[in-house]
Amino acid sequence: MIAKLKGILESAAADHAVIDVQGVGYLVAASSRTLDALGPVGGDVTIHTEMLVGDDFIRLIGFASASERDWFRLLGSVQGVGSKVALALLSTLETAELQTAIVASDAAMVARAPGVGPKLASRIVNELKDKVGGIAIAAGGVAPVAGGASSDAVSALLNLGFKPAEASAAVAAAQDELGADAGLDALVRTALKKAVK
Repeated sequence: MIAKLKGILESAAADHAVIDVQGVGYLVAASSRTLDALGPVGGDVTIHTEMLVGDDFIRLIGFASASERDWFRLLGSVQGVGSKVALALLSTLETAELQTAIVASDAAMVARAPGVGPKLASRIVNELKDKVGGIAIAAGGVAPVAGGASSDAVSALLNLGFKPAEASAAVAAAQDELGADAGLDALVRTALKKAVK
């Protein structure tokens, strides 16, 4: 599994980029937001990735942040949402807008993405509302943890099976205890202890 690439941006197109990592060029599909965030061709880039494997393909999808990758995974859990539709959603809406639309049951906002009709938009909202509702400030009073080691720690807890609200709350509590300069390992360990209590 390839989880992250760090190298030089060799080229970029409307829906993908080629990243040179020590002489090997990786073709990475991505949302327009991620592609815009990569910077100029020839520059250094770091991109989070998700590797999709099928009977007749292996594909890398790239993301500017671990939270965007988590949203891609969450969207992919909805029946009828493949990688193209998930990337279209992430190109059309920022993750915060997507979360707000789902929490507010605003299927019309979700349907703004190309390839997402009213029925699919309603399914996305209905299936994901319980999964993301807790992280929204309006719905649960818990703000998502932003940036760096904190977002990576939330991602780690999500990968361990925690719900988004639980992961965000546990990492926020760990951050309060350890301070802003806490490293990823310490945050995850402390967050796990907080989540168990």
